Amino acid sequence: MLFSHLFSNRKINPIVPGNQTQFTEFILLRFSEKPEQQGPLFGLFLGIYLVTVVGNLLIMLAIGSDSHLHTPMYFFLSNLSFVDLCVISTTVPNMLMSILTQNKTISYANCLVQMYFFMVFVGLDNFLLTAMAYDRFVAICHPLRYTAIMNPRLCGLLVLLSWIISFLNALLHSLMVTRLSFCKDHEIPHFFCDFDEVLKLSCSDTLINYIMLYIIAGLLGILPFIGILFSYIWICSSILKVPSTEGKYKAFSTCGSHISVVSLFYGTELGVYLSSSVTHRSWNSTVASAMYVVITPMLNPFIYTLRNKDIKNVLRKLISRITSSQ
Repeated sequence: MLFSHLFSNRKINPIVPGNQTQFTEFILLRFSEKPEQQGPLFGLFLGIYLVTVVGNLLIMLAIGSDSHLHTPMYFFLSNLSFVDLCVISTTVPNMLMSILTQNKTISYANCLVQMYFFMVFVGLDNFLLTAMAYDRFVAICHPLRYTAIMNPRLCGLLVLLSWIISFLNALLHSLMVTRLSFCKDHEIPHFFCDFDEVLKLSCSDTLINYIMLYIIAGLLGILPFIGILFSYIWICSSILKVPSTEGKYKAFSTCGSHISVVSLFYGTELGVYLSSSVTHRSWNSTVASAMYVVITPMLNPFIYTLRNKDIKNVLRKLISRITSSQ
């Protein structure tokens, strides 16, 4: 959650002298310790996970199976669906297994792996939403040059750069965590290994970690968001120049789904920041993180299918083929 960390007030932990115990695992506190609540929580998150998996797989299948959807906008959307699927798969299956086995511990190595991939996929979400905003900007502000500008080579390059930057960013932060020492407190007040929560548990000097976090958050978090804002400023300016009301509505409708997803992504990100700024160990903070990590990937397929006639038509054809073959 790179964007929310930038504005948080962070405490720098001093180096604790003396002997340190051998550290091997963290304890994930999850949502509740009450036994009677574990069953409903398991059912709730299992249902959300299955809906998310099915919804995002259907979008990828629909886009891949219909040649009419082989356009830059749907190319980015299929990548976004894949990344959303990866985001929720990085956190929820481990939590479900933890509830089933009644084991809250996660090994140090597994925690680092989970933290690494979570940062990779959240970073990809951010970059893909920015690429989709640029795609809408070119389509509306430069429609005659759209095909020439948004060519397959540029689209592939944008996605490739997003993967490379996200991998390198997550790798840098993860390697810097490996140099830290962890002493007494191993409890993470979350259902997954959040980077910021792991840093708080260190008894080493985390100054360099936070400096790098703030610098990279500004470059990879704030700048893409500013790019999205400027894209939509130009888009709105161009749409207002359209003489007919029908033309304006048609132009706005092509951006509606993306605006909804961007609002959901950054809105839940802001919710995580606001809840964590009040108290770092509150139940509200964990719920806000769940909205960001779990609910957002689930809602994205619904937002695009409910507002997109092309995808709805392709999905109807797919469902009719499946039912007719049976």
